[in-house]
Amino acid sequence: MKNITTKQFHLLSDNQIVWDLLVENHDGNAVGAPFFEYALTSTWMDKRYLYLDRLWFDGKKAVGFVFYEAPCTDVYFSLSCGYEKLADEMIEYAEKCMPGNDSEKALIFGAGQKALMAAAEKRGYKQCYVNEEYVIDFAKAELNVPLPEGFHFVKPQEVDPVKLAVCMWKGFDHEDKGPFENWEDKDPGTDWNPQKAYQGVISDVMSPPPHSTYEHNIIIANEKEEYVCFSGMWWVSENKLAYMEPLCTIPEYRNKGLAVAALSEHYRRMKKLGAEVMTGGGNDFYRKIGYNRKKMAFAWKK
Repeated sequence: MKNITTKQFHLLSDNQIVWDLLVENHDGNAVGAPFFEYALTSTWMDKRYLYLDRLWFDGKKAVGFVFYEAPCTDVYFSLSCGYEKLADEMIEYAEKCMPGNDSEKALIFGAGQKALMAAAEKRGYKQCYVNEEYVIDFAKAELNVPLPEGFHFVKPQEVDPVKLAVCMWKGFDHEDKGPFENWEDKDPGTDWNPQKAYQGVISDVMSPPPHSTYEHNIIIANEKEEYVCFSGMWWVSENKLAYMEPLCTIPEYRNKGLAVAALSEHYRRMKKLGAEVMTGGGNDFYRKIGYNRKKMAFAWKK
């Protein structure tokens, strides 16, 4: 292919290019468009290897992308329709240059990425497991669980960011490592770790994420105005996709129906905007509350 060029991914300058490519190839990708950007702005992603992510261009148009998320040995692909001849080159690059050795590396494909699967098979890869995530098809199911008595939704314009941070700290069980305190202290102190400092800088420069839609987040508070449940929402109107990420409830308020009430409120609000699908997760919780379809991602290894 005559006009094909490549370049390594550069944070910030290439983020919009990647977003547009993932949106364009939504039906074939293993993941939704927010998947990569959300990871870039999260502390749990190992960002040391971002320079290995690679873009393919036809002239000025991006047509392919090889990238990782977490763990960094899981490699994902986005390839535009009509450019299937690039599949061999992309698989070769992933094998030779992306993090991990043959026993560690997994190539993750969406159901429609047949050309990439065929190229992987030629190089000795075989499907070894399937990642399953529950989603809800708005045309075939609904969520309609009311908010329990004694709780209320926080208005977007009234959100307190520190209270939200406390909710997420507790909601993701970080209190096992200590209380939420000294959050204003910028001094790295004696426990300064260069790797953590590097990841912190990467997170800071893209906070908030460029394509975040915080106005669609759901926060539930108790009668004391303490935030007890949070459900994030990325609205991708081009794909009619309500991408839910993340979801948490602080431990003492779990099993009270707050999470399903938050998702029900997402359902009501996003359906009015034209959403057709809302993502969930692999946990059986989603199936039990009414999520009615599975999205498959296929992992291939040598």
